[in-house]
Amino acid sequence: MTQISLELVPRSAESLCKELALVREHLPAIDRINIPDILRFDLRSWDGCELAAASFTRTIPHLRAIDFDLTKPLPLVEKLSAERIEAVLVITGDPPQDMSHPSYRTSCTDLIAKLKKELPQLKIYAGIDPYRSGIKDEIDYVHAKLDAGADGFFTQPFFDLRLMDLYRDQLQGIEVWWGISPVLSLNSQHYWENKNNAVFPPDFAPTMEWNRNFAKQALEFVRNGGGNIYFMPIRTNIQKYLGGIL
Repeated sequence: MTQISLELVPRSAESLCKELALVREHLPAIDRINIPDILRFDLRSWDGCELAAASFTRTIPHLRAIDFDLTKPLPLVEKLSAERIEAVLVITGDPPQDMSHPSYRTSCTDLIAKLKKELPQLKIYAGIDPYRSGIKDEIDYVHAKLDAGADGFFTQPFFDLRLMDLYRDQLQGIEVWWGISPVLSLNSQHYWENKNNAVFPPDFAPTMEWNRNFAKQALEFVRNGGGNIYFMPIRTNIQKYLGGIL
């Protein structure tokens, strides 16, 4: 059975709690929350998950590998062992803009291996970026993360079912959470294309109608393929985007 997660940005405790209440009331099909770790916000991902745990039994904080010095004892052990933290999602992370924030040469495979050794009960997800390089290179990276101890994967958002289908063929037998995110302006589309090398289909339009239709199609695609899905409604009215779909 397809499981559904929602990614919520922890801009503040107040805004996150408002979104969590809205999701709990209006989108009952969502059974877990994942929280990214964004340095420009004071609320870290694990603290956001602590707030989400009041309403959701399963939460997934993102961890930035370059924030961890693996020559020292692993921090956050107690927080990551909390009852309602189901798993973590390990990404490499972008270098901090504030140079006072320490960063290290820790790769995501390094952190995955460390977590698997010290917190074997914790499920560990890693990322798949279909735009980072060619499909073969990305699939090779997937297998390197599996070798390090990853249990499954969250993808970067897809905007084209044809590309999803190509990746599904290569990911048979692997737990995958397919990412979907609305893009509602030309500026946002250009950001995804120029910053992340994202690929949009010829019929794409930065409208709520197109994005809702694609969300429906992607959900059907995932259900038919036996996978899971997560939605990432960045700066989008969640109820307007997903109401009537979930």
